[in-house]
Amino acid sequence: MASADKIEIENVVSPGHTYRVDRVKYEAMREALLAVLPLAAPGLTVAEAKEQLLPLLPQSLFPDGAKAGWWLKAVQLDLEAKGTIEREATKPLRLHTKR
Repeated sequence: MASADKIEIENVVSPGHTYRVDRVKYEAMREALLAVLPLAAPGLTVAEAKEQLLPLLPQSLFPDGAKAGWWLKAVQLDLEAKGTIEREATKPLRLHTKR
């Protein structure tokens, strides 16, 4: 896979570290996650977000939701690091956008 097919992402839990992942899968998950997250608290739990975004994912990239959980977590942590989404200090964790 060419390096143009990869994207560097961050992890809010590991500041200063970047990871290279598949650009197409990242962008598909990012688009789906941002489409379902509300603009303000209380937001959605990660499980609620996953349930709502699964139908939005391309079957060609995530057949029957395969690996969607991993990609959801990777995109969530990257968007938190970039300040695009925010977590609420609740149990379970709840997310919303910061638009």
